[in-house]
Amino acid sequence: MRAIVYERYGAPDLVHLRETERPTPGDTEVLVRVRAASASPFDWHLMRGAPFLARLNHGLRRPKDPRLGADLSGEVVSVGAKSSRFHPGDEVFGERTGSFADYVSVPEDSLALKPTNVSFEAAATVPISGVTALQALRDLGHVRPGQQVLINGAAGGVGTFAVQIAKSFGAEVTAVCSTRNVDLVRSIGADHVIDYLREDFTRNGLRYDLVIDAVGNRSVSDLRRTLRPQGICVVVGFTTMFRLLAVVLQGKMVSRKGGVKIILKTMPINQEGLLFMAGLLESRKVVPVIDRRFTLENVPQALEYLEEGHAQGKVVITIDPTTRAPPDLPMELENRATTARVVVEAIPL
Repeated sequence: MRAIVYERYGAPDLVHLRETERPTPGDTEVLVRVRAASASPFDWHLMRGAPFLARLNHGLRRPKDPRLGADLSGEVVSVGAKSSRFHPGDEVFGERTGSFADYVSVPEDSLALKPTNVSFEAAATVPISGVTALQALRDLGHVRPGQQVLINGAAGGVGTFAVQIAKSFGAEVTAVCSTRNVDLVRSIGADHVIDYLREDFTRNGLRYDLVIDAVGNRSVSDLRRTLRPQGICVVVGFTTMFRLLAVVLQGKMVSRKGGVKIILKTMPINQEGLLFMAGLLESRKVVPVIDRRFTLENVPQALEYLEEGHAQGKVVITIDPTTRAPPDLPMELENRATTARVVVEAIPL
C-alpha cells in the first residue's frame, strides 16, 4: 500500500510517498481503508520536530515513528479478535497517527460512525480541529446560552469549528480574523467580526465571558484584559515556545488568584467528542469549511501550504480519487470574497 513517511526532521521536501506493508489490526483495533484525511498544524510540527521539547516523545535526532497524518475517514475492512463496536463496511471517521496512507489500523475507541449525509472529505476535517474546539468550549470553557464568546483565529481549522459550535450552544459569537476572511466567518454564523489588521481586540474595551485563542499570539496580560469577571480563556494554539510556557506558568498564577481563568487545552481527542461532533454534522449545525484539496502524492505541498498559516478552514488529503461525492450530494458554495469553499452537506429526502 502507499503511505507518506518522513525519516528526518525538516522541510516538506523530506516527506515522501512509499510502498509499505498493509497493517494488521490488533485485538481491539480495526483496519480502515482511508478515503480521506486532513492536515493540521500537528502534522507539520511533527515534520519539523518543533518545538524541540516535543522530540523527547517523538525522537531526539530522528522520528521514532516515520508515519504522518492523524485525521481520517474511511471504511472498515476488518476488525480485531476482541473488537465489537464496528463491522466490515462501516463508514467511520476518527484519529490515528499514519492516516496519510491507503490503510491504517485504528483503536476502536478512536473512531465513530460517519453520518450518512456527510462526505468522507468533510468528515476527515473533524477529529482534531472539531473535537479540540468542542472540548475548549464545552468541557473547559463551560459555554452557556447567551454568553459573549470571542474566537481568536476564527477562520482557521479550529476557529471555523469553534464559531459554529459556540453558536449551536446559543452563544453570541465575536470572530477575530484578517480582512480577507471577514465574509467567510460571517457566512458560518459569527454575530460580530473584528479585523485584527484594523483593531486590537485586547484593547478596545470589550469584555467576554469566554475567549478561545486558536492562535496563541497574545500575552497572558492581553488575554486577561478581554475577560469579564469570572471569565475563562482557553488557549488551543501557540506561535512560539515562549508563548506556550507563558500561558502554562502565568496562566496558572492568574487563575489561582480567582476572578478569571486562563488555561491551556491539553485534553486528548476521545470517542465521546467524535460522537458529539457526528450529531452536530448530521443536523448541519456544523458545516466543515474546506480550503484546498491535495492528493496523497502531494502531501508535501499540502504541508507547505498549511505551514504558511493562511489556510481558511481545513486542508483535505484525498486518498481515494472516488471519494469526492457527486455534485448532488454535498453542495460546495464558493465564497466570492475568499478562496475558501464552505462544504454544505445535503440531507437526503
